[in-house]
Amino acid sequence: MTEQTNPEGTPEFEGAPEPGPLADAPQADMAHVKRVLEAALLSTAEPLTVQQLKRLFAGEVDADNIRKVLDQLKVEWSERTVELTSVASGWRFRVKPDYQEFLDRIATEKPPRYSRAVLETLAIIAYRQPVTRGDIEDVRGVAVSPPTLKALEERGWIEVVGQRETPGRPAIFATTRKFLDDLNLRSIEELPPLDELQSSLEPAPATLVGIEAPSAPPEQESLIDESEPPESTEREAHAG
Repeated sequence: MTEQTNPEGTPEFEGAPEPGPLADAPQADMAHVKRVLEAALLSTAEPLTVQQLKRLFAGEVDADNIRKVLDQLKVEWSERTVELTSVASGWRFRVKPDYQEFLDRIATEKPPRYSRAVLETLAIIAYRQPVTRGDIEDVRGVAVSPPTLKALEERGWIEVVGQRETPGRPAIFATTRKFLDDLNLRSIEELPPLDELQSSLEPAPATLVGIEAPSAPPEQESLIDESEPPESTEREAHAG
């Protein structure tokens, strides 16, 4: 490597790499880190994990410092209409529930409307998982139609996590990370008590964080076919 002199008269070495914006400090400036994290989280619709956020700084900021800055951001945004929250899939900004109803008035895409049967099925899976279709029917006391489970699978709230080792090997269902994300929860343990959810479903239709129960009778429900075959016929079609 050859020594050269720059216009200021100080020696420099040909081929030496130029320092990056954070290379001169042993750790990146935390104020700068905060702004980068803020920009990243505001620009994405999906939650980001700490490991994903670490990649923003090419290894210059460790996970503990990322978490500390995220906690600081959470406090800074706590008095605004948008808040920073930690959910099952990572961190994200969201509009506070008190203001969501106003945004819904101009939203071009309305949330799907689900019947009482769908909401009850979702609650049973959430609180008793993992469960089979037969388990759900035992709790509800009626047969579960295929469209009910399909509606929840298509929304990404439940998934098949295995098969029970019983005759017929029925599918076992559980909730997903997306279900927790949509409820703004980090884990199943943060679900409200079951009696609170049940009381919200009776006697009137209820709303579960963007899930609207229909005000129309079930036979007028257009997004999901809730016509259910007789219980004996349904049970003969599957085991478990």
